[in-house]
Amino acid sequence: MHVSVLPTVQIAITAALVVWMITGFTPMPGRWLRWKMFCRATFTIITLTGTKDGRTEPVNPYSFLTPGSFLLGPPQLLTIINHLRRSGRYDRIDGHGRVLSERGEQPIEVRNSRVVL
Repeated sequence: MHVSVLPTVQIAITAALVVWMITGFTPMPGRWLRWKMFCRATFTIITLTGTKDGRTEPVNPYSFLTPGSFLLGPPQLLTIINHLRRSGRYDRIDGHGRVLSERGEQPIEVRNSRVVL
């Protein structure tokens, strides 16, 4: 009897952990990534276009993040845009995208090198 109880307990504990992990990763209404490890993370998904002397080209803001980093919030985006303008690479940067955070999904725009939420 002792031998048959152990597999049953293991299956019950495994099932409980799987259910807990699945419900931990499912979003609540209006929220993204509610699991505690991600609850304060802010992800920005954005497409930018830089203009210099009338010519436009795509700008990849993620290439300016430190290696291994993938979190890009609005303040970091503004810092990258300001760096690109001050360095003289672009006269103007525009773009659009969305921000994913604990408050849900919000649209974000960059108009004339200014971040607008």
